[in-house]
Amino acid sequence: MTFEERMVRSLHVGTMAASDLTGGHDHRTLFQASTIAALLEGRYEGDVTFAELALQGDTGLGTLDELDWEMVALDGEFFRADVDGNVNRIDPAEKTPFAVVVEFDPDRTVELPGPLDRDQALSLLDSEGEDPGPVVAIRIDGEFDRIEARSVPRQKKPYRPLAEVVEGQNVFTIGRCEGTLVGFRFPDWSEGIEVAGYHLHFVDRDRKRGGHVLDFTILEGEASLESSSELNVELPPGVELGSEGVAADVHAAIDKAERG
Repeated sequence: MTFEERMVRSLHVGTMAASDLTGGHDHRTLFQASTIAALLEGRYEGDVTFAELALQGDTGLGTLDELDWEMVALDGEFFRADVDGNVNRIDPAEKTPFAVVVEFDPDRTVELPGPLDRDQALSLLDSEGEDPGPVVAIRIDGEFDRIEARSVPRQKKPYRPLAEVVEGQNVFTIGRCEGTLVGFRFPDWSEGIEVAGYHLHFVDRDRKRGGHVLDFTILEGEASLESSSELNVELPPGVELGSEGVAADVHAAIDKAERG
């Protein structure tokens, strides 16, 4: 079975250009700007504005033009976490080279009685007993003992591959706080289009601290989950959806870029 056939059987993927973006889609349809493979190659110039992105969803994650730090979308607001984890709101006119969002409408919740580390918490989500569908959008609200996060500095041309950029990433710890983890769980075979497995970003309750999540310990909280089998991918000029299989070096690059 080819890559495209596997996608069609369990996750319906549509493609579009930035000029085709409109609102009014089904609320369970995820939207993605570009692909993680394109980001790995150093395609950091955004072609979708955050005003356009807001028409596609109110919850999600990504980055900004020229890989300008980490982005988290929550309750219809878009935040940027800088290289030190400080958060500010994003101007709607700014652009993104990669983002994933959904109009979040959870279909189930999972209690997270802590303390739980990252692996323990995510294992609870994996075993929550519902048919999760190929993709799950995730929001975890709670009190955290610690968040280990990262962000990267803005890049300038000529752009280096993402695996090289993250060698200079800044890893920092956010201490005890209340806040929200936002992200997605994608199937293994989607790697290259997306990050396989869990991909999470964080913003605290006061919207002052956040970043790309590497690890965490939650003291208590609740996960809200929404399954989806529909994904619309916006493809910038020159970016293709994917091909059969993912090379080992691409898998290693994604693992290094996304998990530290």
